[in-house]
Amino acid sequence: MLGETFARPNFLGVPFLDLATSGGGDKVMSNIVAIGAVLGMLGMGIELLFDVLLSTLKKKDEDTVSRNKVAAIAGYNYAGHNCVQCSFSVVQLSGRKMLLSTNDAIASGAIASGCKFYSAYPMTPSTGIMLYIAGKAMEYGIIVEQAEDEISAINMALGASFAGVRAMTGTSGGGFALMVEGLSLAAMTETPIVIALAQRPGPATGLPTKTEQGDLLFALHAGHGEFPRVIFAPGNPEQGFLLADKAFEISQKYQVPVFIMTDQYLSDTQWTIEHFDLDDLFCNEYRISGEEACGGKYKRHAFTDSGVSPFCIPGLASGLVVTDSDEHDEEGHIVEDAATRIKMVDKRLFKKLPLIKKEIAPPLLYGHDEPEIVVIGWGSTYGLIREAVDIASKKKKIAMLHFSEIYPFPPVDSFDYLSVLKGAKTTICVEQNATGQFARLMKAETGFECGKMINRYDGRPFMLEEFLGELYARIG
Repeated sequence: MLGETFARPNFLGVPFLDLATSGGGDKVMSNIVAIGAVLGMLGMGIELLFDVLLSTLKKKDEDTVSRNKVAAIAGYNYAGHNCVQCSFSVVQLSGRKMLLSTNDAIASGAIASGCKFYSAYPMTPSTGIMLYIAGKAMEYGIIVEQAEDEISAINMALGASFAGVRAMTGTSGGGFALMVEGLSLAAMTETPIVIALAQRPGPATGLPTKTEQGDLLFALHAGHGEFPRVIFAPGNPEQGFLLADKAFEISQKYQVPVFIMTDQYLSDTQWTIEHFDLDDLFCNEYRISGEEACGGKYKRHAFTDSGVSPFCIPGLASGLVVTDSDEHDEEGHIVEDAATRIKMVDKRLFKKLPLIKKEIAPPLLYGHDEPEIVVIGWGSTYGLIREAVDIASKKKKIAMLHFSEIYPFPPVDSFDYLSVLKGAKTTICVEQNATGQFARLMKAETGFECGKMINRYDGRPFMLEEFLGELYARIG
């Protein structure tokens, strides 16, 4: 109620207006006093606030910046002196940390990888990627286009990619349904593209502001014809950042479409991150230019041992860059003969796919080295399962096997995760869909059938306590 005071120990009355004006400030600076007071109550340093003020008020004069600093210090000191019995505090921060969503992290990874064109039609929960990149567009020389629909969005991105820049688009399930023909166009023309597919419950509009992992098999089988594609599904912002960069690397290297799959829960939740390891970024350029490589009778779809053809940038040499959505010959011109058709399918599919598979990292094993219980997850279930394993490991030999690089399915060369699964007494696959899509994919690719399932498909994310209840009900 207005005018009511609280004298209890867990309340602190701060005279915001008086503190704002007593140091020569204006009433509007009460909000800065409030921020300073919160920092003082929490026992945190005030230097970070000064940095924010300098950045926010960089167009203001020095006197305005100075008076805001005085207001912040007034609130900080008042709370520090009068809140000696406060029952809360925070661990002192060591250095700077980042607070960001996985959408922001994916966008940052795309920028770090050299993305120069992003087109999309706004659709929850993928829009945050477009907004973040748009906010950095001038700083990094990126063109961001809000298309009239998803058909235009993917075709714009393909046009930009064909013209020589790294391009990306993003959408959700309903929007991706419109992009499917463009996906096949990317495959036939061997034009690199990265597609962010942020899942939400369907069919149709479904639950547009809720979460689900129901589009995995859609992404895997979308498009007419047979062609390779790559699917990544990060479980946290750090994975989102690194996998966005890897998505561009794989897409450019093998001239294939690459998906980054998230969902509403993962897209919008915010995490505190120490830093991203920039040493792990790929910095390879696969486009070529120059008269020697791209002049004369250049063949856009030349047959090679790897299936990957030289990809020249149009207009930078005398050679003509030709491609077509119809089946074509090495130069890119339309053909219909059977022999060329067979060689082109072999080139695009059977030569590239084994090489791409070697690039796929194995799943993460977290927990007991020789677990009796293995909980399997992919994408956004990472944090949930990891915390549950930490709790359950006090009584059980339990581990998490988390997949973030989904397709091609990870080989067992560097880590024989199938031996871990076969050696466990109990395996449980956790998914936010009704039919266990990842479990079905695993069985199809490896022959291993998960013993038990935990599925949720009401549009709500798992909560830790209820998930632990589901987990204990299956492991005893």
